[in-house]
Amino acid sequence: MMPFGGMAARVQRDRLRAEGLGQHNNAIKYLNQDYETLKQQCIESGTLFRDPQFPAGPSALGFKELGPHSSKTRGVEWKRPSELVDDPQFIIGGATRTDICQGALGDCWLLAAIGSLTLNEELLHRVVPHGQSFQEDYAGIFHFQIWQFGEWVDVVVDDQLPTKDGELLFVHSAECTEFWSALLEKAYAKLNGCYESLSGGSTTEGFEDFTGGVAEMYDLKRPPRNMGHIIRKALERGSLLGCSIDITSAFDMEAVTFKKLVKGHAYSVTAFRDVNYRGQQEQLIRIRNPWGQVEWTGAWSDGSSEWNNVDPDEREELQLKMEDGEFWMSFRDFMREFSRLEICNLTPDALTKDELSRWHTQVFEGTWRRGSTAGGCRNHPATFWINPQFKIKLLEEDDDPGDDEVACSFLVALMQKHRRRERRVGGDMHTIGFAVYEVPEEAQGMQNVHLKKDFFLRNQSRARSETFINLREVSNQIRLPPGEYIIVPSTFEPHKEADFVLRVFTEKQSDTEELDEEISADLADEEEITEDDIEDSFKSMFQQLAGEDMEISVFELRTILNRVISRHKDLKTDGFSLDSCRNMVNLMDKDGSARLGLVEFQILWNKIRSWLTIFRQYDLDKSGTMSSYEMRMALESAGFKLNNKLHQVVVARYADNDMGVDFDNFVCCLLKLETMFRFFRSMDPEGTGTAVMNLSEWLLLTMCG
Repeated sequence: MMPFGGMAARVQRDRLRAEGLGQHNNAIKYLNQDYETLKQQCIESGTLFRDPQFPAGPSALGFKELGPHSSKTRGVEWKRPSELVDDPQFIIGGATRTDICQGALGDCWLLAAIGSLTLNEELLHRVVPHGQSFQEDYAGIFHFQIWQFGEWVDVVVDDQLPTKDGELLFVHSAECTEFWSALLEKAYAKLNGCYESLSGGSTTEGFEDFTGGVAEMYDLKRPPRNMGHIIRKALERGSLLGCSIDITSAFDMEAVTFKKLVKGHAYSVTAFRDVNYRGQQEQLIRIRNPWGQVEWTGAWSDGSSEWNNVDPDEREELQLKMEDGEFWMSFRDFMREFSRLEICNLTPDALTKDELSRWHTQVFEGTWRRGSTAGGCRNHPATFWINPQFKIKLLEEDDDPGDDEVACSFLVALMQKHRRRERRVGGDMHTIGFAVYEVPEEAQGMQNVHLKKDFFLRNQSRARSETFINLREVSNQIRLPPGEYIIVPSTFEPHKEADFVLRVFTEKQSDTEELDEEISADLADEEEITEDDIEDSFKSMFQQLAGEDMEISVFELRTILNRVISRHKDLKTDGFSLDSCRNMVNLMDKDGSARLGLVEFQILWNKIRSWLTIFRQYDLDKSGTMSSYEMRMALESAGFKLNNKLHQVVVARYADNDMGVDFDNFVCCLLKLETMFRFFRSMDPEGTGTAVMNLSEWLLLTMCG
């Protein structure tokens, strides 16, 4: 169970987030390091910054191929730029793609993303803040802002960089005196634990972390039928578009095709237009090769004969805005020549031009926890329903659907968090995906409902992620008629633990919310009985233990309960612990004596008997224990509705390693819940949902609970 300190920190973080912490203009200070404060301390003390949170040394490099005793790290020295060149510069003449040359690390995916960033100065300076240099107020400290799982993080680094034989080991600039790209790579390595964690990845991962956008990938050999419409809409929204030709062997890398396209190389898409060509509309697409020199030589290339059949004014307008390395080609040729297209959709906060149309965005954080919210995919009907559920209400159809179908476009992106960091201890990406269901008529408009197993057994999904895949993120653009839908994100197998971010981008305004139970308890009135109502056999058993004073202590309660429970051979239990019995006394003890009288014990026993009936009802396989997801239904049957976070706490506290709950733990959980609900209600007699208590009352509650 999460300790109080961790719980308090999470509550505080949630409150700060609600006030805007984590937005780009209010980035979270990674590891609580404040750039301005640290820099000022160094300037005042006349020292250069050394980062205690990411010390220059073997652990910052890696754990396997770049581990402490590997051949690749032998002879590595950490040096500041001033030890490498006479006049180091942060950025020379603006950031350009030649500032990013790969070193001895397989992170070309990251460098391609940094390269795309240099094509958009406004986006670049969200990541690389202005005003940093090796001249003015230099203190050996730099900072960068990187988007991580729904929030912007400000990462501080010192400028000690790994070198070998006097040269930078990893990313470097063609201008050997320029260092912004090497320092940005170091900040990204710090976020992920070490440099080696960056090895291998998809350009879209970098796209997203430098923009806060959401990426989609399209296989142009199996494109959706409205691919042209998708590209046109993406350009209207200011999205970043990259395309490439797959390589089929090592010989293909950077190989040039017959018509001068480079395989395995990242191009960008910069425009899409219809032109009147020989009396018909021809779709043209404009492509940019960031390398500059090599350009397409086929139809519609610079100076090709097709342009002679286009109105001169239109021709001049289309060719006027061309930059070096940019060329037009027909959309048909584009689809034939290129293999894949990546679209990075920017969030509204990254788009400042008023003429751009924008996605409406919603971001949710969630967790899959073994036994409570990690249900696996639809192949596992017994547990699929326990996954987190999110409702989206599509209110109005697209203005320009691109076909005759009335539909609402939305994009679902599911991202698992912090999995690169797990590599050091042998972890990696889970296989993830999602399914989308239509809300049945009888449940429309309802809130605070977590749909149960029966719903998913009876209903087919209306859409789902194209595949379950072990990438950091899986995303799909979906079109459905207006209505209410449920998105269920999951890992492929049940019981896989991870935190995730679910982002929903809709073309038109929509309502999106997490479907979760409203916390409530249906508590019966306290039972009113007298000694006359109690059977003689029960009285004599009680008297044997209680003695003359007819009151039992915590220790005697434990003896009597375990004696009674041992008679029920169908229950698996290792007996009630002293802690459990203390909780029971705290709940039932009305006079503060820390002992139970006959009537109090009879009322307690009546509760335990009613809970025994529920336990047997939900122990579906009659194993004598309940699975943690059967426990969820049993708690509801006992009158307690809890949300996902509370179910996670319950499972962490009361389930064993195999996610089973035995009878004594089931009783203890119900007792704890009843105690906490009754205490809260006593502090909130008006039923406002808010209780005010002083320190003494708070300590009384937590010490007794």
